Amino acid sequence: MIESRGQQMARAQFDREEIIDKSIGLFWENGYSASSMQKVVKTTGLKPGSIYLAFGNKEGLFREALESYARKTIEAIHHLMATAPSISAGICMFLEQKVVESTQKTYCSCFLVKTRLELAAEGGELHELASSKLDKIEEVLEGYIDKEYGSEVSKQRAISLMMHIFGVRVYGYQQGSADRMRLGLKEGLPWLPWETLN
Repeated sequence: MIESRGQQMARAQFDREEIIDKSIGLFWENGYSASSMQKVVKTTGLKPGSIYLAFGNKEGLFREALESYARKTIEAIHHLMATAPSISAGICMFLEQKVVESTQKTYCSCFLVKTRLELAAEGGELHELASSKLDKIEEVLEGYIDKEYGSEVSKQRAISLMMHIFGVRVYGYQQGSADRMRLGLKEGLPWLPWETLN
């Protein structure tokens, strides 16, 4: 479909990434269902017509928000692993980051995990998308574990690691739970070098 000059200009009048970032904050905090188009308009500063023109509808914007969040999460994992003294130490640092995040007043779990939980009952494409992105993160972590521990245990350990990440993301809503989560992580993931965090 060929766009008119007016449509092209409308698309160019805002920073797409900036709008997606603002939308991530809205959807992350409120969830998909509770983020009305009115809230989307208020958060992004765009008129409804511009949103529909650029993203199709609220679902299209939400989809791009999930994609962007997942991409940035994976990029952060790669950066952490590249700068950590070892892969296993990097995994410990990653988990510690999640524990520390849970102590913040504005703590809001993980956008992908929250979406999977919110949309679990109804399923659908957005639930599948969030699930596929979490599967991709697990695959990335499995690849790193494989490099240090070998392929025989990498899959099982990646599954265990993701289960602990999910647990931290939900358990983190309990106030004052950081030390308990650290104990739980050390007990549940004894193959990691927790002493590197000291």
